[in-house]
Amino acid sequence: MELPFRLYRNDPHWVPPLRRDVLELIDPSKHPFHRHATVELFLARQGKRVVGRIAAVQNDLHIETHGDRTGFFGLFESERDRRVSAALFDAARTWLVARGLETMRGPASFSLNEECGLLVSGFDGPPVVMMTYNPPWYEELVEGYGFTKTKDLLAYYLPGAAPTERLLRVADKLRERYRISVRALDTRRFWDEVALVRQVYNEAWEDNWGHVPMTEAELTYMAKQLKPVVDPSLVVFAEVNGELAGFGLALPDLNVPLKRMNGRLLPFGWAKALWYSRKISTARVLTLGVRKKFRRNGVAELMQLELMKNGNARGIVNAEFSWILEDNTMMRAPLEKMGARVYRTYRMYDLPTAMGSHA
Repeated sequence: MELPFRLYRNDPHWVPPLRRDVLELIDPSKHPFHRHATVELFLARQGKRVVGRIAAVQNDLHIETHGDRTGFFGLFESERDRRVSAALFDAARTWLVARGLETMRGPASFSLNEECGLLVSGFDGPPVVMMTYNPPWYEELVEGYGFTKTKDLLAYYLPGAAPTERLLRVADKLRERYRISVRALDTRRFWDEVALVRQVYNEAWEDNWGHVPMTEAELTYMAKQLKPVVDPSLVVFAEVNGELAGFGLALPDLNVPLKRMNGRLLPFGWAKALWYSRKISTARVLTLGVRKKFRRNGVAELMQLELMKNGNARGIVNAEFSWILEDNTMMRAPLEKMGARVYRTYRMYDLPTAMGSHA
């Protein structure tokens, strides 16, 4: 857990995670991911010095969903030494081979429902909340071992995210034509609302590359983490003729206060969080899902509009939409029409586990 704090100590863009969150992620008794997966953690040492880390992951729910023999690697950190990274990848690959897995995919910590992808472009600033970050030369370590790209995940940026008059006029027509209504999260019915989120999430994403359904326990865990920091006006539900059609979630960029906390809430981290949270001007649109039968009728666009309006009301003037699959034209086209542009790319890699050692 401490290794990244040393590796990134001079990097102005790195955002220290909360130590307690990392400890919970790797603890099988606390994080529900481990109920359908097995994780092995490795450290690389030179003498007594820790120089790298990696996790090897067998996600049984992924195997069940996709019918393949794919394992994963995650939590990858390494000094700039090909011998270190190769030793880490060898260890993870050997563990996956022993479990009959034929492909090693990553990085994912620990699945596509959490942080995933190697940052390969857009190193000019800190990541937004719940997005990954790494030095540019990690790409050399990963590709030098033999990994090849399997899919790019894109982050779009929209500065001055405010609805235009034209967008408002189009929205009125869509509402009237398709009888669409959009509302914000009702905090009095928080757990009922979470159940609606799961209903949409697992249907809206089931055909997406690499998607694994989120279990009830995982969604409950995530909801408990987000409940203290979520802004109810930035969680929206869409209905068509009174039937649930989709939901959207945007988070204020909590990395702004996190960057100042050095991974700890105590003794003064909480005070810094309160102070710097007032300076947040960007939100990440984390999730925007529409059930299949309600697609192509403006539901997604109306939810985006509502998130923009509500964000503007609380001082949010910029938006990141992430992540979006590179071949998801249905999501990319409307964003580009709004003026958003791709400003960061995160890459998922594959490697046949039968490949020989590169150490």
